Amino acid sequence: MLMFFSLFAGLNRVEAETSALNVNADGAILVDAETGKVLYEKNADSVLGIASMTKMMTEYILLEAIKEGKVKWDQEYSVSETVYKVSQDRSLSNVPLRADGKYKVRELYEAMVIYSANGTTIALAEIIAGSETNFVKMMNEKGKELGLSEYKFVNSSGLNNEDYKGLHPEGTEATDENVMSPRSVAQLAVHLINDFPDVLKTSSIPKMNFREGTEDEIKMENWNWMLPSLVYGYEGMDGLKTGTTDFAGYCFAGTALRDGKRYITVVQNAKDSDGKGSYEARFGETRKMLDFAFSNFSKEEIIPKNYQVKNQKTLPVTKGKEDKVKIYTKDALNMVVLNGEKENYQPVLVLDKKKVNKNGELTAPIKKGDKIGTLTIKPKNGEMLSFLTAEGQKKVQVDVIAAQDVEKSNWFVLMMRGIGGFFGDLWGGISSTVKGWL
Repeated sequence: MLMFFSLFAGLNRVEAETSALNVNADGAILVDAETGKVLYEKNADSVLGIASMTKMMTEYILLEAIKEGKVKWDQEYSVSETVYKVSQDRSLSNVPLRADGKYKVRELYEAMVIYSANGTTIALAEIIAGSETNFVKMMNEKGKELGLSEYKFVNSSGLNNEDYKGLHPEGTEATDENVMSPRSVAQLAVHLINDFPDVLKTSSIPKMNFREGTEDEIKMENWNWMLPSLVYGYEGMDGLKTGTTDFAGYCFAGTALRDGKRYITVVQNAKDSDGKGSYEARFGETRKMLDFAFSNFSKEEIIPKNYQVKNQKTLPVTKGKEDKVKIYTKDALNMVVLNGEKENYQPVLVLDKKKVNKNGELTAPIKKGDKIGTLTIKPKNGEMLSFLTAEGQKKVQVDVIAAQDVEKSNWFVLMMRGIGGFFGDLWGGISSTVKGWL
């Protein structure tokens, strides 16, 4: 009985630990960056304002266009009327652009990522799609492609459309704002840093001068004040994007790496203990989640390489020189788990239906190393693990393979087995009939 209650006390520890976390924000989520495994969530599916966290989608689409050769880093851009007018508004985060100026993609990108410059973000949207209106369509389509479920993009920058002063994208309303759920923001962040890890080289720059050495030079300080050298410095912090509007409140998608472990956090409309939003609140609540993650979770080997599932160490083989084959895991299975909870997971073997017949048999010939299924894990209390994406979930499963060759029997042996089977069935039928007579 003691062992029984100890097991379930361990499995409920995650819930107890995370409830004590109590993040003060309208929505929040904490995930393992590699797999997207959810470690904590609060109102994670509520659709909330995101402000300049929007720019992560603009970054993703730009970096994809660069990778595909559709846009070049040294490509020059001539400023449009919309970009000029928005960039001149210093009440917004901006680097002023000249109406007759020419700017390279890379410097526009750096201003967007480091300084959250809105004018340069719209400029990049125009470079990629011809107009911000077309780019917004791309954003919403990309969201669907990436598997986001709760989101709506109305512009590339994250501003309230009212800040465009009548120049907002066609097909959107004058006071519209971009919205997403914390879960969808985290999904976007996972895709961004895993598909384009170089984004962190830019998002981690604390300070940079725009157009350095010219009369247009502007000092840009990263709005992510949790970068190690800034005011709320946090060890390992290197991204990702802040956001603030009256509608969205103080938001932040953060990420930090320590000792090979990377976590992603999202807070939306973060608040102080007195219920007011502030810069300090969004960074304080982020720090709370990251401290929790780095202190309480570790990456553990749950299943070793060459592991054999109890009572499923072999599979039957038909038409082979042997009638069974040993199977084991090709690689070790690792996963981020709460400290001390490694033993509270059990293996689940899933055979490839294309490889086994209706009787659960493999058919010879079989080569050593042939994949015959996968092995994943689940909590012993029967609960489901939560992941942001199907791709992430696949990272906590490993291939199960044949441990040896099994050659196919020659035609004579197969024929004799068939004859033996025929007479065996015949004799079984006769015996049943005789028993019936008796």
